[in-house]
Amino acid sequence: MTATSNPLAAAAGMDMLKKGGNAVDAAIATAAALSVVEPVSNGIGSDAFAMVWSGGRLRGINGSGRSPFSLGADRLRDAGLSGVSPFGWTSVTTPGAPGTWAELSESLGRLSLAEVLAPAVEYARGGYAVSVNVSRMWKRALRSFAHLEGPLHSGWFAAFCPDGRAPEPGDKFASEDMARTLEAIGATGARDFYSGDIAGKILSFSRDTGGFFSKEDLESFSPEWTDPIHIGYKGWDVWEMPPNGQGITALIALGILRGFDLSSHDSPDAVHKQIEALKLAFADAERYVADPDFAKVPVEELLSESYLAARRGKIGDLACAPEAGDPYSGGTVYLCTADGEGNMVSYIQSNFRGFGSGVVVPGTGISLNNRGLCFSAAPGHPNELAGGKRPYNTIIPGFITKDGSPVGPFGVMGGYMQPQGHVQVVVNCVDFGMNPQEALDAPRWQWTGGLGVSFEPGFANSAVQSLERSGHSVSIASDPYGFGRGEIIRRTEKGCLVGATEPRTDGSVEAW
Repeated sequence: MTATSNPLAAAAGMDMLKKGGNAVDAAIATAAALSVVEPVSNGIGSDAFAMVWSGGRLRGINGSGRSPFSLGADRLRDAGLSGVSPFGWTSVTTPGAPGTWAELSESLGRLSLAEVLAPAVEYARGGYAVSVNVSRMWKRALRSFAHLEGPLHSGWFAAFCPDGRAPEPGDKFASEDMARTLEAIGATGARDFYSGDIAGKILSFSRDTGGFFSKEDLESFSPEWTDPIHIGYKGWDVWEMPPNGQGITALIALGILRGFDLSSHDSPDAVHKQIEALKLAFADAERYVADPDFAKVPVEELLSESYLAARRGKIGDLACAPEAGDPYSGGTVYLCTADGEGNMVSYIQSNFRGFGSGVVVPGTGISLNNRGLCFSAAPGHPNELAGGKRPYNTIIPGFITKDGSPVGPFGVMGGYMQPQGHVQVVVNCVDFGMNPQEALDAPRWQWTGGLGVSFEPGFANSAVQSLERSGHSVSIASDPYGFGRGEIIRRTEKGCLVGATEPRTDGSVEAW
């Protein structure tokens, strides 16, 4: 089974399974295809994270890139800049997706990387029909990039809006540059991207347009295998990637919520407690989550029952502004795959904001991310920008086990909505007894900062009014895009696969 936000990408992954590949091959093929058919959310210049159940255990891979070694907060301040810009080179970190594809393929895949990337190459070279939601997001990106000009940004317009407009639904889009780049990545196991001709093009363009990348920045990149972190939640174990990712946010919130009886999806009390728990979790994540190579992140302390109980005690009947505790006192795409041998993959990659930095390396089709925008501008903060450092990263794949056996991968993409979506999906399944599709279909809410909470149209009006009386500043959103886009695969006790895909996008589940 494959499940993701675009049917062409889901089909690419399924093709690998039919050829004898495993869930890892399917995940890479799906991810690479998404970089072509949904370039508004990710690309060849993305970061990536994944969790893989294989050989009876769960392992994680952190494919997030680092800031250039020459770029630190002091350099920005010396230049009179107050922080990282969403556009241009200051926000670009070393792209991790190509190296992550190669490492997954070499370590756990069955087919060659070139074969696994072939569907993405075909979509790029032959073209594909742009889907409805991708067209909508493309138009949004064009509006946000309209003010960009000069040699630094002309490559984005040439690559993705060659006719001066974003494609309409059903329009055909192709990119020979992306096809050639993907072929080179497949043929060289991504070495060309980090130390070959592609790397040379990235470095040359960086030098010519005021960038910060050096040969060392690209050649030193390597994805990192790591152990996922987890918390028990009412008989289930929920797993996330450790910092520098924000997955711990969802685990803190669930750790707080496991001490409450949540009665129903539309219960004002259940929604209030989820909102307040996530506020506390976000406050802790903002204060402590950073690259563990540069700062001590108190993961064990933040997930300890004594600390979670203390945080749980902060939740009363009224909405409150969140503050971090002291644990020492005591545009993203998501996909999941599963094969017939028991392997399962939870995978996510992203440029962060839409097309990313608005920087496209000429002749490559590589839209570079703006992940560095998640660095802190506060001097001395654990997440302060520094050379060779990975930023706080919003993309988080999820996984659930029960009694040591895999239940399956899940994810809800969408910036800071992601841990909120993870919590709501888990609570929908565990507390409210929803099946995976019901859990994704259910109307969502999103904490937007301070006392603000936004609700999707269709959320129970009586609950919204009750929450407003509890002190929440509520609003009803007109656009469902901001509430995340999720996918789920669950293996039943009898070994069957149940798939669910997001109704808020052009998602698809492929089964064979």
